[in-house]
Amino acid sequence: MAWTLYILKCSDDSYYTGITNNLEKRVTDHEGGKGAKYTRGRGPFKIIHTESLENRSEATKREIEVKKLNRADKEKLIKQGR
Repeated sequence: MAWTLYILKCSDDSYYTGITNNLEKRVTDHEGGKGAKYTRGRGPFKIIHTESLENRSEATKREIEVKKLNRADKEKLIKQGR
């Protein structure tokens, strides 16, 4: 099963990074206040970056890498597309 790393741009211009195996459902969850605690009250969201990964383990490792990046480095990643 393929996994997706995604970065959302929140309405307050902050970024949220997460992983999922169903991006459409996960974004709907975030919009409905059922996603991560961080995203509650920060919608609407715009998907600004995605990466496909082979499995949950690889997705989790990549999520940790991306979450360690500062904002400027995340913006470079978004512009380059990985």
